[in-house]
Amino acid sequence: MELSQNPKPRKKKFWKFLTVLGPGLTTGAADDDPSGIATYSQTGAQFGYGQLWTALYMLPFMIAVQEACARIGMVKGKGIAAVVKEHYSRPVLYAVVGLVVVANTINIGADIGAMASAAQLLIPVHFVVLTLLFTAIILLLEIFTNYKTYSRILKWLAISLLAYPITVFIVDQPWPTVLRATIIPHFELNFAFVFIITGVLGTTISPYMFFWQASQEVEEENGRHPIKDGRLISWKRIRNMRIDNTAGMLISEFTTWCILLVGATVLHGSGVRDINTAADAAKALEPLVHSFPNSGFLAKLIFSIGIIGLGLLAVPVLSGSAAYAVSEAFSWKASLNLKLGKAYGFYGVIIVATLIGLAINFIGIDPVKALVYAAVLNGVAAVPLLFLIGRIAMSKEIMGEYKSGLLSNILVWITFIAMGAAAVAMFYTI
Repeated sequence: MELSQNPKPRKKKFWKFLTVLGPGLTTGAADDDPSGIATYSQTGAQFGYGQLWTALYMLPFMIAVQEACARIGMVKGKGIAAVVKEHYSRPVLYAVVGLVVVANTINIGADIGAMASAAQLLIPVHFVVLTLLFTAIILLLEIFTNYKTYSRILKWLAISLLAYPITVFIVDQPWPTVLRATIIPHFELNFAFVFIITGVLGTTISPYMFFWQASQEVEEENGRHPIKDGRLISWKRIRNMRIDNTAGMLISEFTTWCILLVGATVLHGSGVRDINTAADAAKALEPLVHSFPNSGFLAKLIFSIGIIGLGLLAVPVLSGSAAYAVSEAFSWKASLNLKLGKAYGFYGVIIVATLIGLAINFIGIDPVKALVYAAVLNGVAAVPLLFLIGRIAMSKEIMGEYKSGLLSNILVWITFIAMGAAAVAMFYTI
């Protein structure tokens, strides 16, 4: 009888799994951007465990929507805007691109402002100087690094998300209550509840994620070998994409659940109902370092590193997805693998969207509140985009044998109906 097994096959499988991870992991991590952290923290602070269930129930819908987007990119060898251009009218195309560009630009501004506010918790530098500094760093990284290097940077920045899961298991949680709130949905038909739940949906199932992951699947395939009209696509590649996508969304939603739970236990539990500043949000992480001297500063340090790291991850995703959409609409060259001189239009959109986002911070909007409002805007903008994605993904004419199956169709269309209902309910309760 053999007493020990060779660990090499197991290790080989693990490394093979890691090589499969790519656009799905990056997209999932970018989903928990500063806007997401602010929205989830505010939700936990305001309603306690009342919306904890959203993280569990959004997971299958998030996976289905992102899988459909990724599959469209892989099968067609082009991004969503290019597919819409090919099969729909110009007004539909321009409406789609306009929604993405406007929502993303506002989100960029909110994220840059949040990064600056978080940095001010650590260093006494003027807000304007910090926004300019972060904008310059983001643009330099996005424009002057190739996609392979850049995607590697994005993967490592995802580690910033670990602070919240660690805090969840350090804090003394009322686990029976937490589990019940996670499984049993709770609703309140009032503006405050519906407004914030629209934000939770919008910052979880966001327009920029649709366009980014589809375009990044094209980048990944072209990085291996150029593809045309899906001829090199196989079910094996689709399966690997689904593994990557599912892993990314699982990590994203587990982190969402952790942020909601920390906000509920730490902030709501201590009487904090409204997050007005970055310092307020940072208090959620104080239990992580409560036994250390100067724990307040350490909590701010961890929070700031997380916000800055995730902002550096999310802002390029936001500007990049807007650039892919515009470039595909106007048939410009679009790739993070191209040099600036070979893709002026693509990088021009990245620069302009980022600079307009930067400028939003100079018109007197509170950075923390802007994050929540950006999430709500995403929740409204996602609705018509989900309708189009659902139609494209299920079309035999467009997708051929890789069209959506029954389960995918059901989940995507339920997502469309649920997010549409949340948006309508929000406007109704105003």
